[in-house]
Amino acid sequence: MKSKSIPNWLEWVREIQQLCQTGLAFSESGYETQRYKRLSEIAAEITAMHSNINTESLVENFLAHPGYATPKVDIRAAIIENNKILLVQEKMDNKWALPGGWADVGESPATAIIRETKEESGLEIIPNKIIGVYDANRSGRPLELFHAYKLVFLCGKVGGSLKTSTETIAVDFFDFDTLPPLSTSRTDEKHINDILAHINNPSLPTIFE
Repeated sequence: MKSKSIPNWLEWVREIQQLCQTGLAFSESGYETQRYKRLSEIAAEITAMHSNINTESLVENFLAHPGYATPKVDIRAAIIENNKILLVQEKMDNKWALPGGWADVGESPATAIIRETKEESGLEIIPNKIIGVYDANRSGRPLELFHAYKLVFLCGKVGGSLKTSTETIAVDFFDFDTLPPLSTSRTDEKHINDILAHINNPSLPTIFE
């Protein structure tokens, strides 16, 4: 089901770019390649008209994702200590989110969440359970040009100490009823509520959309 908060132009750009990326992966002639690249340029031009991103950087970004178009993977760690949840304050918007980010090619999901949590919060963790697998785009991210899935892991702390990173300006544990402003494109109220439900009832199955 399409989110009403996502503008039509962005839905069209995503679809055009997906078709172009897949088409370029299977192009058998220079003519096809030229036409698909031109469609990518058109998608970039549409995006530039509705954002503060210039066309050249958009085209470069679009063409930097070769191969069959498939969703990206965003991973997030839910770490609970003394009934409080760990959040990091993002430099990009000064709001708070579960530690995590894009998984790297070649990593397993567990390896990715261990790395991202260490980088962003300083903590060493072990993933114990997947709380949920979400369609990240259904929440209406402000401007996400690629489709993404979000995996939220329930993790246990095994070492390290809290510290910031190049991407975060603060790290802390918060009571569930006194959370700071959330960076909703990364962590929203539904994710927090699902985490709390799993803490209160560990037998709950993994949530998926």
